[in-house]
Amino acid sequence: MFGLDPTLITFVVYILGMLLIGVLAYYYTNSLSDYILGGRRLGSFVTAMSAGASDMSGWLLMGLPGAVYLTGLVEGWIALGLTLGAYLNWLFVAGRLRVYTEINNNALTLPEYFHHRFGAGRSTLKIVSASVILVFFTIYCASGVVAGAKLFQNLFAVQYSTALWYGAFATIAYTFIGGFLAVSWTDTIQATLMIFALILTPVMVIVALGGIDALSAVLNQAESVAHKDFTDIFGQTTTLGLLSLAAWGLGYFGQPHILARFMAADSVKSLTNARRISITWMILCLVGAIGIGFFGIAYFYAQPQAAATVNQEPEQVFIELAKLLFNPWIAGVLLSAILAAVMSTLSCQLLISSSAISEDFYKGFIRPQASEKELVWLGRAMVLLIAAVAIWIAQDEHSKVLQLVQFAWAGFGSAFGPVVLFSLFWKRMTASAALAGMLVGALTVFGWKSVIAPTSPWYGVYEMIPGFGAACLAIIAVSLLSAAPEAAVINTFEQAKKAYKEAL
Repeated sequence: MFGLDPTLITFVVYILGMLLIGVLAYYYTNSLSDYILGGRRLGSFVTAMSAGASDMSGWLLMGLPGAVYLTGLVEGWIALGLTLGAYLNWLFVAGRLRVYTEINNNALTLPEYFHHRFGAGRSTLKIVSASVILVFFTIYCASGVVAGAKLFQNLFAVQYSTALWYGAFATIAYTFIGGFLAVSWTDTIQATLMIFALILTPVMVIVALGGIDALSAVLNQAESVAHKDFTDIFGQTTTLGLLSLAAWGLGYFGQPHILARFMAADSVKSLTNARRISITWMILCLVGAIGIGFFGIAYFYAQPQAAATVNQEPEQVFIELAKLLFNPWIAGVLLSAILAAVMSTLSCQLLISSSAISEDFYKGFIRPQASEKELVWLGRAMVLLIAAVAIWIAQDEHSKVLQLVQFAWAGFGSAFGPVVLFSLFWKRMTASAALAGMLVGALTVFGWKSVIAPTSPWYGVYEMIPGFGAACLAIIAVSLLSAAPEAAVINTFEQAKKAYKEAL
C-alpha cells in the first residue's frame, strides 16, 4: 500500500518505540494515582519536557508556521504571549498547585481539587468542571487528530478518512496501555525530537537559498510581488488584534493537561529547575516554528514549481520543506516530530478526559467504593470512547488545526484560569464564585465566538479576552456577595499556604 520507503520505515520504528514505552509503563501502573499522575514522582527534567510537549501540539509544527507563512512576523505576537504566559504559570501556579492539590485530599484531577478546595459537601462544582473538561478537550483532541491525519495524507497519499485512523491509532494505543507514565516518558523523547526538527529546518532553508543575504534578497522580491511587508511585526492589525494574539498567554493558567504536570512533580523544589528547562525549550521551539514559516516564504517564492501544496494549504509548509530539503531517512525523522507533537498532546488530553469520567463522575457519584483496578480499566475504556468522538469531529478534512486549538485553548483558559488563580491566592473566594467564574468563562467563549463576534465590529478580538475578564469579574462579585467560606475551608487554605512556604 505505501511501499517500503525510508519515511514509512522511520515512522513505523518510531511508533513501535512509543508502544514499547507504553508496555513498559504498564508494569509501573498499579493504581489510579499511577495511571492519572504517575504517582507524583516525576523529576524536574521529565516534568519540564512533558509539560512542554503536552502543550505544543500539532499546531506548533503546522498551525503556527502556516500562519506566519500566510501573514508574516505579526503572528509572532502569539509566541510572545505564550512565552510570557507559560513563564508566569510556572512561577506563580506550578509550586502552589502541587502543594494545594496534595493538601486538599491528595486531589488527582482539577475537578477533585476544586471539590475539596471549596468544601467537599457540594458536588455541583465537580460535575460542572468535569463537564467543561470533556467538552473542550474533545474539541482539542480533534485538532490533534486532524494534524495527524493531514501528515499521513500528505506523506503516504491515502484518503483523509483513512489517514484519520492511522494517526489516531498511533496515539491511542500507548495511552490506553501505559497511562500517565507512558505519556510522560514518551513526551520527553518527543520534546527532544521536536526541538531538533524546529532548529534544523530553518537552518537548512538558509543554506538552500545561499545564506542570509540571498534569503533577504528573495524575501524582498516576494514582498514586492505580494505588496506586503512580511517583516512588519505590527502589520495591518489593530491594537486589539495584537492584544488578541498576545492573549494566548492567558490560557496557560487553565489548561488541565499542563497543570497535571505540575501536580505530578515529585517536589516543589524540582519545579524550579523544570521551569528553566521548559521555558528554554519553549523559546527555541517557538523561534524555530516562526523561522520555518518566515523563511518558507522566501524558499517557495524562489521555488514556485514546488509551492502548489503550500499555497493551497499553508499549514503543510514544514512537511513540504522537510521533504524537499532532506533525504528520505532524515525527512522521516523530522516529520516524526509532527507525529510526536500530535501524540504528546493528544495522549495527555485523552488521559485527562478519561480521568474526568473515571475519577470525577464514576468514583465520585456512581461507585465511590470502586477498586483501583476497576478505575484504571474504566479510564482505559474512556480513552477509546473520547478518541472515537474526537475522530468523528475531525472528519472534515478542511478543518484548520490552529482554529480548533484556538477555541479549545480559550475555553479552558477562561473557564479554569481565573478559578485556579483565585483559588491559590484568595482565601475569601467561595464555592459559588468558583462555579460562577467557570460557567461565565465557558459561556462567554461560546457566545462570543458564535453570536457576538460574527455580527459586530469586535470580530477580530480573541474570545479569550472577554471570557477571561468576565470570569474574573464574576468570581470577585459573587465572592463578595456570598457568605464567607466555612472555617474548615479557610483552615485548609492556610495549611496549604504554610506547606508551600515550607516546601520552597
